[in-house]
Amino acid sequence: MGLLDLFRSRGPSGARSGRGSGSGGRRGAYAEGEAHLRVWSAARIGVEAFVEPRTTVTETTVVFVAHDGEWTRRRVASPNAAKKLARSLQMPIYDVQLVGYPNRMREHDARDRALRKREREREERILRELRAKDRDA
Repeated sequence: MGLLDLFRSRGPSGARSGRGSGSGGRRGAYAEGEAHLRVWSAARIGVEAFVEPRTTVTETTVVFVAHDGEWTRRRVASPNAAKKLARSLQMPIYDVQLVGYPNRMREHDARDRALRKREREREERILRELRAKDRDA
């Protein structure tokens, strides 16, 4: 047993499993990601694909962005696999290094942050009111 074997997870049988095993390994992860992207894009309109290059930390990924800026990201096997997926879904595909991310994506994230902040403040206000009632009772 090598030093790196100590850090590998154990499978259901108790045996150590290396990278790429388990529920289909990378191929399984790619298939799950593709299935998610297909379902996600079918439920939205105006979806475009943006391919993100492989880095030292992450594999190649594709970001699907809907007309309202909602987005999702999943790993893909390669940029060509992302192009093939986008073609099969009949959507435009862009290289993020060339065109960047669409503004609507950032605007969606900003709206989402503002909504979460308002909801958090509302919950805190309700809790303060409840605590005040408990003290007065």
